Parts: sequence; structure tokens; C-alpha cells
Amino acid sequence: MSKDRLTNQVRRCRFEAGELTQQALAERVGVTRQTIIAIEQGNYTPSLTLALKIARTFGKSVEEVFWLEG
Repeated sequence: MSKDRLTNQVRRCRFEAGELTQQALAERVGVTRQTIIAIEQGNYTPSLTLALKIARTFGKSVEEVFWLEG
């Protein structure tokens, strides 16, 4: 049985949004820059609320930014 892994394209979305910095994204969604770094690197799984806030920041659905692999 394989373990599902949450993958994301937060970094790509930041650059598509005019090179939004990690700090700026963090401030918009109410977390630290370190949290954004951990999410982008796949070391932290955001809560549903945080995932929704991140997706909304980019005008995308959660499924367009985050998905399961595995």
C-alpha cells in the first residue's frame, strides 16, 4: 500500500502572480514565511483552511494548487 503525498504548485503560482514573495504570500494568508517554505518543499501539509486561503489568493481552486500523488 503506497502512502499518498500532498503535492503542490504554490511556488509556480507565486511566480505566475507576478513573482509574489514567500513573505507577501505568508502575510496575505496569515502564516509565517517559514510555513510557506515548508509547504512549497512538501515538508508541511496545510490545513484545509490554509489551503483554501492560498488557492483563493491565486484565484484558483484547491485542486489546481494541491493534489495527492501516490
